[in-house]
Amino acid sequence: MDKNSITGLVLIGLILFGFTWYQSRQFNKQMEIQAQLDSVARVEALERAAMDSVAALSALPDSVAADGLAAQPASIYKDSLLELSHNASAEFLTLENDKIAVTFTTQGAQPYSVQIKDYKTYEQEDLFLIKPGAGDYSIRLYAGEYINTSDFVFSVAERTDSSVVMRLPFAQGGYIEQKYVLRKDSYSVDNLLSFTGMQGVIPRNVSSFDLDFSLTVPRMEKGYRNESQYSKIDYYFDGEKKPEGIGRGRNGSRRIDSKLSWFAFQQQFFSAIMRAPEQFASGQLSVAFVPETDESRNLMTCAADMRCEFQPGQNVAVPFEFYFGPNHFQTLKAYDLKYEKIIPLGGWLVGWFTRFVIIPLFNFLHRFIGNFGLIILLMTIIIKIVVMPLTNKSYMSSAKMSALKPEMEKLNEKYPKQEDALKKQQATMDLYKKAGISPAGGCLPTLLTFPILWAMFRFFPASIELRQQPFLWCKDLSAYDSIIDYGAKIPILGDHLSLFALLMAVTMWFYSKMTIGNQPTGNDPNAQSMRFMSLWMMPIMMFFICNNLSAALSYYYLLSNLFMMLQNWILRKFFVKPEEIRAKIKAAENKPAPKSKWQQRLEEAQRMQQAQLREQQKKQRR
Repeated sequence: MDKNSITGLVLIGLILFGFTWYQSRQFNKQMEIQAQLDSVARVEALERAAMDSVAALSALPDSVAADGLAAQPASIYKDSLLELSHNASAEFLTLENDKIAVTFTTQGAQPYSVQIKDYKTYEQEDLFLIKPGAGDYSIRLYAGEYINTSDFVFSVAERTDSSVVMRLPFAQGGYIEQKYVLRKDSYSVDNLLSFTGMQGVIPRNVSSFDLDFSLTVPRMEKGYRNESQYSKIDYYFDGEKKPEGIGRGRNGSRRIDSKLSWFAFQQQFFSAIMRAPEQFASGQLSVAFVPETDESRNLMTCAADMRCEFQPGQNVAVPFEFYFGPNHFQTLKAYDLKYEKIIPLGGWLVGWFTRFVIIPLFNFLHRFIGNFGLIILLMTIIIKIVVMPLTNKSYMSSAKMSALKPEMEKLNEKYPKQEDALKKQQATMDLYKKAGISPAGGCLPTLLTFPILWAMFRFFPASIELRQQPFLWCKDLSAYDSIIDYGAKIPILGDHLSLFALLMAVTMWFYSKMTIGNQPTGNDPNAQSMRFMSLWMMPIMMFFICNNLSAALSYYYLLSNLFMMLQNWILRKFFVKPEEIRAKIKAAENKPAPKSKWQQRLEEAQRMQQAQLREQQKKQRR
């Protein structure tokens, strides 16, 4: 046999050996996977059999049923210790500090209830973010057979005033451990999940487990609509500027196929946040809102099914963190984990103004003043004084236009026809030019104040400081105030009448009457439409919107309208002299007014329109 033949035989032997080894390894993997599937199928079959047996026994006579119950049911789990844990009775343990009280159950080694001590519900009952038994926190994994920790009663291995350790042992050695530590003077609970000595129980090819956390959030506020609109699920990707969210009064779900840092079940003013320092690998989040008519007064059901990865070994520890507390900006920001971003403060411009102007000003005033109605009044005055240079120009233009009402009526009489609209517009611009009025000059300063109005719209309903704070006839500035309760829902309006919203709409009507109502419209349909919108549509729309929103928001808009009316009245009374404006126009009657570029373009458009009109007339004559 030559050298080449020997080399070929050796290579063939190596290939056959490698192929045989690879096939054997693949077969072992398939057998392990099949064992997992068989375990799941066996547990499900046994559970169905148990349910069928209970149903069958219930249909038998009492004497026969008693004999049947005396028989021992078949074991569900292969592991004898798991079977004992499955049939054991649960007990409860409570950890508490000055802020929260967390009760744990050994059934699944999970939180059973969470009470936030410093707050009450609107009905002045103890505030439970997690009502007793309304939550579920469990781990699902394959450990020789498919298990769910919520099906087993853990044993208490260690307990102190601030911590509790619970374990689930296995007959083949090792245990699953859940350790909870309640931080001092904090809303946080540290959770350490450990798999100790389970290298012989958990197969080597298992490198992940599923974590399920769900709870039914109860209603805690006065108005269902407002509470649901500000409730949602948030989730945050590490390194992003802010979290994303689903919900806001609508059912929704989201599949996440990338690593996730934390998620939050957020009620309007309180949140249950769960964070994985080593990040969740993927997950599924869902929220479903409960109808307002629910007799249990529940708000929504939130669920998170997360996949977590780990490195198999003798001792595996996976840390988690919980936050059970208020959506208070400074409290959440202190964690430096972007938790405060769950508070809806608006986009980048509005949010920036709220974070760096509104909240610091609000907190500064609160240091010296305890009455929040007075704080909102002072905030309104301070903000209006600061923006006064921007608004004065707009108000001055409006006041001067009102002073030109007699002159505008003359122009309406001079150009009554619709085809003279361009001539009338050019004459109006000349009149404004002679009077020193820039119609567009006052628009930009007014637009710059809109972010402030929107910032207040976002801030007041989300500010927990206003929660259950009374002022005048209002019992809770964070909710709507109601002077009349109808007892039945009226479409759009609701089941009540808010006095702050009504007063806000009335002052808006008077302010519009003061500004636009005195300005002539003539036969211009656009001006008449604008006047109708300002005088009637806007106040009515704002009333319907604010009737169900925070009373603090309606109160702020009411104060803002009153301040603007006062500012406008002072300008007209002491700074705008109609006779001086008309004298200025009369002195400039024989002088050609300098034409702006806009006026030149307007005249050019007029000439083009007239040329086109003459051309059309020529074609018609032919």
